Amino acid sequence: MKLHEVHGTESVHISSNRVQADISLIGGQIAPVVFDLGDRLVAPYSLAPWKPTDVPDADPLLAHLRGDFFCIPFGAQPAGPLHGQVAHDAWRVERSGQSSVTLTIEAPDVGATFHKMVSVADGETVLYQQVTSIGLSGRLNYGTHPILDLSTMPTGAGRLSTSPLMYASVSPGIFSDPERGETQILRPGAEFTDLARVPRMDGATIDLSHYPTPAGHEDLVMLVNDLDAGPLGWSAMVFDGYLWLALKAVDQLPMTLLWLSNGGRTQSPWGGRHLGRIGIEDVCSYYATGLESSQDNDLLARGIRTSRHFDAEHQLDLRTAHLVAAVNSDFDVVAAVRNSRSGWITIESTSGAIIDIEVDWGFVLG
Repeated sequence: MKLHEVHGTESVHISSNRVQADISLIGGQIAPVVFDLGDRLVAPYSLAPWKPTDVPDADPLLAHLRGDFFCIPFGAQPAGPLHGQVAHDAWRVERSGQSSVTLTIEAPDVGATFHKMVSVADGETVLYQQVTSIGLSGRLNYGTHPILDLSTMPTGAGRLSTSPLMYASVSPGIFSDPERGETQILRPGAEFTDLARVPRMDGATIDLSHYPTPAGHEDLVMLVNDLDAGPLGWSAMVFDGYLWLALKAVDQLPMTLLWLSNGGRTQSPWGGRHLGRIGIEDVCSYYATGLESSQDNDLLARGIRTSRHFDAEHQLDLRTAHLVAAVNSDFDVVAAVRNSRSGWITIESTSGAIIDIEVDWGFVLG
């Protein structure tokens, strides 16, 4: 194993014949990830428009911000940093090979040890992750935090969709505080049924199924998956000529948060320059409001689980798969994902275009 610096951060590299991925030791953040689609290379994950040395006063999570990382607890907590020590502290390499790496971290804020496996496979354009715990105890919220970069795309060019939902709402309270130089446009706590018509504070609506939105805001919405639609959940973004798709087990990660980071934070280190980014974050959490609110909130009465109890017999085993695939101009929006045969999924667009992709979806369901 050889460590190298990527965007100012010490990282470990893995590769297959179609995927190259770098994983930072600080926070275990994954990016860049370069997928070979045959006629071109694509890298959908975000790197912050700064390096750690540019923002020496920023906390480690923000200084190294990139790609995808694991959070427990998700959001604020009484006795540790935002998104937990797992997102701030250094992981160590436990095992490594050309196509996979296992990282380990002790996290005193939640009293547990975590192992994180990241892997790729020849012939596939898929990034697999598995996070397991030892010693985790009590009721906690948690989640993943992938951030995609659409900053070079025209307004509304990316097309966003998800598996069927049972509930959707803007984050309650103020997500972006004007006293800190922040701006949000969505109406706090507003419920909606259509991503294309999400309520704004000015009484209008905005289309979040197309991204980037016009720049100058920072907002968060939560999408709760419908368990009756099946155990395999998904979120998709269609770029210019390719799509990105995240697969998850809905019982482990019952909702997806959309973090719309589009120039709405002007304080350091943001400086209004974190543009066209979107977090498509699969979580078990009450929005991103933190540990305590995830343990007791209004959604529990609706049967929506926002945290999970852990003990010696019930530890974390969290598995996800992110894939990319080339699409033609007639492929507009992902409408359905079917796992009708082992090792493959079928992705269908609203326009009727269909593609088959090799991916071990059984790994995601455990």
